[in-house]
Amino acid sequence: MSHAKNLTATPTRRNLLLGSASVAAGALVGTGFSTAASAASTAAPKAGAASSLQGKQVMSNTIVTKDGTQLYFKDWGPSTGQTVVFSHGWPLDSDSWESQMLFLSSLGYRTVAHDRRGHGRSSQPWNGNDMDTYADDLATVIETLDLKNIVLVGFSTGGGEVARYIGRHGTKRVAKAALISAVPPLMLKTAANPGGLPIEVFDGLRAAQLANRSQFYKDVPSGPFFGFNRPGAKVSQGLIDSWWAQGMIGGHKNTYDSIKAFSETDFTEDLKKFDVPTLIVHGDDDQIVPIGAAGLASAKLVKNNKLIVYPGAPHGLTDTHKDKFNADLLAFIKS
Repeated sequence: MSHAKNLTATPTRRNLLLGSASVAAGALVGTGFSTAASAASTAAPKAGAASSLQGKQVMSNTIVTKDGTQLYFKDWGPSTGQTVVFSHGWPLDSDSWESQMLFLSSLGYRTVAHDRRGHGRSSQPWNGNDMDTYADDLATVIETLDLKNIVLVGFSTGGGEVARYIGRHGTKRVAKAALISAVPPLMLKTAANPGGLPIEVFDGLRAAQLANRSQFYKDVPSGPFFGFNRPGAKVSQGLIDSWWAQGMIGGHKNTYDSIKAFSETDFTEDLKKFDVPTLIVHGDDDQIVPIGAAGLASAKLVKNNKLIVYPGAPHGLTDTHKDKFNADLLAFIKS
């Protein structure tokens, strides 16, 4: 298949969103990054044609799932290289991985990333905004492209997607895995998970998204996501604007539902099924997914893992510590 066709221009709406981005207001503080939530309407997929199109590439960069959802994907680099598959965080899309994809594809690796249902350029189904469906969608992408011997990399919510994929579909197509600033094993505080965050934090996210999604999507990146609320932080307006633009092009209902998916899903049993070498990377100043109940806890459950802690790094370390992370990821892939 032609990889050149997959390097398509982003939609005009996204360009307009980026062009209209203003300076982000009010940084959020602490691990309970603020208040959030909503349930606005999004277009549901047409079920009629779904069965005949399931698992097929209907365009050079779109795959249809069993419920008719169209998943946009990028496929970069030479088709002969080992494939690295990326799963993005909330409420972002595959553009959030562009630095890693360009880096690895320039070195001869094939890199693939899709926009999760309801995010980015994928369609916005009303239902299926849960980890089981996310994992099955990822399986549809991998199987439709017939990807094998892959390195499967997930960031934040994408780390949960990767864990649930391995829990549901195994590792027959996976050579290695990586969990980066990832939400597993469980973000929510429970009797069995006292180190998690209280439900009020996630209720706050839902309330903020309902109240003013656009402002909320400025406050998160201008504050805790990249650590820009820390004294002496070097703030990048470009990173803030890009985060906001990616979030706003996603579906309101889909990104709202995803808060429950990433915060309340327990991945403990999924992590126990990992049987491939696994890289775990987490910043010890992650205000979004605190390291204690996430990266450190996952390292106790995943067999054959390599844990790397970035001192002082925020949640969005794939951007703030891009060069170091790219080098660490490459070394892990080559090891």
